[in-house]
Amino acid sequence: MTNVDNTNENTSGHASDNMEENSDFQDMNEILRVRRQKLAELQENGKDPFEIVKYDVTHKTRDIIDSFDTFDGQEVSIAGRLMSKRGMGKSSFCDVHDRDGKLQIYVQVNMIGPEAYSEFKKYDIGDMVGVKGEVFRTQKGEISIKVKEVVLLAKSLRPLPEKWHGLKDTDMRYRQRYLDLIVNPEVKSTFILRSKIIKAIRTFMDNRGFIEVDTPLLNTIPGGAAARPFITHHNTLDIDLYLRISPELYLKRLIVGGLEKVYELGRMFRNEGMSVKHNPEFSMMEIYEAYNDYKGMMELTEQLISTVAQEILGTTKISYQGTEIDLTPPWSRMTMCEAVKKYAGVDFDAIATADEAKKALISKGLDIKGAVSKGEAMNLMFETFAEEHLIQPTFILDYPVEISPLTKKKPGNPELTERFEVFIYAREIGNAYSELNDPIDQKERFERQVEKRESGDEEANMMDDDYVIALEHGLPPTGGLGIGIDRLIMLLTDSYSIRDILLFPTMKPRD
Repeated sequence: MTNVDNTNENTSGHASDNMEENSDFQDMNEILRVRRQKLAELQENGKDPFEIVKYDVTHKTRDIIDSFDTFDGQEVSIAGRLMSKRGMGKSSFCDVHDRDGKLQIYVQVNMIGPEAYSEFKKYDIGDMVGVKGEVFRTQKGEISIKVKEVVLLAKSLRPLPEKWHGLKDTDMRYRQRYLDLIVNPEVKSTFILRSKIIKAIRTFMDNRGFIEVDTPLLNTIPGGAAARPFITHHNTLDIDLYLRISPELYLKRLIVGGLEKVYELGRMFRNEGMSVKHNPEFSMMEIYEAYNDYKGMMELTEQLISTVAQEILGTTKISYQGTEIDLTPPWSRMTMCEAVKKYAGVDFDAIATADEAKKALISKGLDIKGAVSKGEAMNLMFETFAEEHLIQPTFILDYPVEISPLTKKKPGNPELTERFEVFIYAREIGNAYSELNDPIDQKERFERQVEKRESGDEEANMMDDDYVIALEHGLPPTGGLGIGIDRLIMLLTDSYSIRDILLFPTMKPRD
């Protein structure tokens, strides 16, 4: 152990001669002027940091901390952002942050020379630096690097927000995510975890024999979901195109083509409202498996999510927003009719007509104008009274045919379909069908959707004649599943808002 006492290593103070960093009342223009002047001086002396094109990094900070016994006394080089400076006499302790963490560096005039040390003293918090030196542990037990060489790799011309104590303004965090990542380490950890979750999802699917595919983002028909699309225009073809709302109809064409087990994980776009659960562009995975049904999709869903949780978090029992959630299979199962009866006190099995269904809605205080079918009424009752109670993982089965235009009818009950949605913490995480493969029935349902669209329902499906032709060639019995990847990541990272797990969420431009 090197005999160094880093007396100030845990303080938050900064160098007295680095006045711009210590003053809470300095004018921003003066701060910017001082930093640009420092850059100009470097450039005048032939030491422009922006001319450096490469720096050889041998290790990340986490490597050194996790394997200190291996690195003790060894020479390493790291690079990252200078985030603190303590003591500016003849020696200084500083923190350098890279992607994986932070590491203390010890810079001493006798080690790097008076000229280099004088230049180092002018470095600002936020500057990018490269450091070469020997790994050691201070008397206070701090793993550090005794610096032999320090290089300015990029000059930070703006100070970090809130004097480096954290960026709390959520609007600024979302608009300037780069600052959020710099000053809030837990945010960086969330997005690293997001990447690992997506990788684990793909590994799970690949291990089950599925093929990952890509389908068009620009569609001539926005099919596969009930949603309002974004519209753009292709100049050469002189046609309107739609950003996809779902890849469903393309993926089922691939099942017709014989690929049998396919999935796609990517961006979808829906021109809808925004909330803590909604962003106009979002990530979703859709899965289709020939010779399976919605029951098989239930098994896949609970196995996928529980396996990913176990791999990433080491447990299937997690905490979300202070609520304990048990992802251990098997999950609860309940029909929509049962859920409405349990939570709204209305038995739709005893309701025969649309008029009776409308009266039931009115009796529960729901003001309904215009025509409403029995199935639509049951779904509205479910959304209003049941969803909020579905905290633990729950499959809601057997949705009305009126709101399920791409789903097989339930044998023995043509009013319902073989469809489920899965809810966790009262949020829909996934949606699955036994896929409708009867081309005659499918065309008739498309025609009813077109009627709705012509009556003003902008979220109703359009007619897709080519998809009907594909079905006429024969779609085998197929199970299909869509999972909201962003909502799943919110759950596994304990993030309240979807904006917390999107690097660049959609924001209204500033005036």
